[in-house]
Amino acid sequence: MGNLSIERDVIIIGAGAAGLMCAIEAGKRGRKVLVLDHAYKPGQKIRVSGGGNCNFTNINTRPLHYISRNPHFCKSALSRFTPSDFIELLKKHHIGYHEKELGQMFCNEGSVAILNMLRKECEAAGVELHTNCRISEINKQSPFKVMTASGTFLSGSLVIATGGLSYPKLGASGFGHRIAEKFGLKLTPLKPALVPLLFSRKDLVVFNKLSGVSVKVKVGSNSKEFYGNMLFTHKGLSGPAILQISSYWNNGDTIHVDLLPDIDVLKVLAENRRSRMEMKNLLSRYFPKRFIQIWCEMYIRSKPVCQYSDMELEDISGRLKDWKIKPSGTEGYNTAEVTLGGVDTDELSSRTMEAKKVQGLYFAGEVIDVTGQLGGYNLQWAWSSGYAAGQYV
Repeated sequence: MGNLSIERDVIIIGAGAAGLMCAIEAGKRGRKVLVLDHAYKPGQKIRVSGGGNCNFTNINTRPLHYISRNPHFCKSALSRFTPSDFIELLKKHHIGYHEKELGQMFCNEGSVAILNMLRKECEAAGVELHTNCRISEINKQSPFKVMTASGTFLSGSLVIATGGLSYPKLGASGFGHRIAEKFGLKLTPLKPALVPLLFSRKDLVVFNKLSGVSVKVKVGSNSKEFYGNMLFTHKGLSGPAILQISSYWNNGDTIHVDLLPDIDVLKVLAENRRSRMEMKNLLSRYFPKRFIQIWCEMYIRSKPVCQYSDMELEDISGRLKDWKIKPSGTEGYNTAEVTLGGVDTDELSSRTMEAKKVQGLYFAGEVIDVTGQLGGYNLQWAWSSGYAAGQYV
């Protein structure tokens, strides 16, 4: 292509969930749309979603499932393209789906079926897709000028749908954030979210022996609580409950773990007050044996239940209902499912996703300061915000 300049109505940077949805909607409106992506294949994060089974939405989606400096920003887009709307798209393409726990919707045929559906929708809408396309520079003259190794592309509307910093192995980078700053838009602080937590050096010595053990718990931090499985890893803690709380946890915070959320521990101990059974054996009725043996060694001296005083039983109950752990940090963006923070929502129209300061510049998906909880909410935000932008670009 050399230095040839090719003009389109809309250029979308990022062929992920938000970018492809935006392209489809803009194409349906008769707009000439070009999608550019530096990866070899589109939708890399869609491919790995839900372990490759694509947790494409959550039927319980509400604004309360999202974290943002402005909790109201996501309402408009979520109300205009709902989980039901995406399910209708699956039905149109005869793609089977099923609900797992807590409203999580998965594709029967895996993420490839969703990607094929999006590709067909793009083709039907006349969307051009260029993958393996490195962008060297973007300028706003009038129109926007996007310079790439494949040539220079011009457009009146430019959509940044490049995602966040999570999964750098899949090509994630801070490109979208840098573009926002180049055009004078503010960012909110960025951090890894939905990410495993790391043990302190002291706790690691004790608990790394439990790698692979899972316990059903309730985890709390900063006035948020989540119920679910907690998984011990060779470095720290993971599992759904931990991934959820990681989005609300800050460096230096303690997390509070109720190890028996469904049980009145003090009542159980009182009922066994006269038992000659060892405490660790009594508690092993409720926990994996490996876990409770190590936990007892760490926090209590196991002896027959009948030998504990009332005060000691209260202390054991308190420790089980509020096990305090102070993580040393997170595993970072390499294993984080999403990036918390992004383009400040004050800079954007919640109706159109257009930058208030820069006419024709739009943002969609994870690059914006809207982060979903675990369970399909982030893909739903991608569909909804991409759809919203696609109606106006």
